[in-house]
Amino acid sequence: MRHAASLLFLSLLAARGGPAVAGETACWFENGAVVAPAAIGGIAGDYVIDLSAPRTLLHIDVAQRAGFTETALTLPVRLAGQEVAGAPVAVQDLDYRAVGFSTPIVGVIGADILDRYGMTLDFSPCRLRLERPGRAMGGRDGSLPVTMVGGVPTILAAASNGLKGVSGPFALDTASAGGVRARGAADGPRQKPAGTLSGLSLDGTLRQDLPAVVAGDLPDGVVGALGVQVLAAYRLRLDPKALRLWLTPVPAAR
Repeated sequence: MRHAASLLFLSLLAARGGPAVAGETACWFENGAVVAPAAIGGIAGDYVIDLSAPRTLLHIDVAQRAGFTETALTLPVRLAGQEVAGAPVAVQDLDYRAVGFSTPIVGVIGADILDRYGMTLDFSPCRLRLERPGRAMGGRDGSLPVTMVGGVPTILAAASNGLKGVSGPFALDTASAGGVRARGAADGPRQKPAGTLSGLSLDGTLRQDLPAVVAGDLPDGVVGALGVQVLAAYRLRLDPKALRLWLTPVPAAR
């Protein structure tokens, strides 16, 4: 599990003495998704980190092996040195989310956990940092306004396939192989290419010829989702209390 056990051990040590001011963990890319060591209840392993998922999910096979029979649980969630003592966790069949991964995916850490913290995500090298809500993350200059739609943070963007364009709130999809994800079947894998977008306008920058995927449900009111092929060009800093997002471009060499 790419040193997940040792990384998780360090994260758990940081959380034992009570809520941490800030904590961080190494993460990695696999199958187009950000993956990090975490634990739900006593179930430790590799979890997909997905800001576009409204709910935190646990694979039904994993839950049943651990003795859980209900599909709606309340369990502690530990990630990057932080712990939520009692979080709602939905138990689902996640085989469709596991397509293409070399190691089993235990579950998905969604926005219902991530938006409790100030979050910084570096993509290369992959590093996830969580801070207590309300800690200063920087000034307003250069930041984008964030709107919570259906439980997920969104920013304004516009996309076109050359024939039809859409604009509005786009989720931040840290678990999709494409540049942009459109609404699709709830159990559709996010790694299957579904054409190319002629253009995406984000924060005054136009990107052309972006690969698209059409998979996975999105909350009502969310137009689409920005995938890792777009987001990895930046350092992400999300302040859910101030409802601001900083997208800091990283040098191409990284």
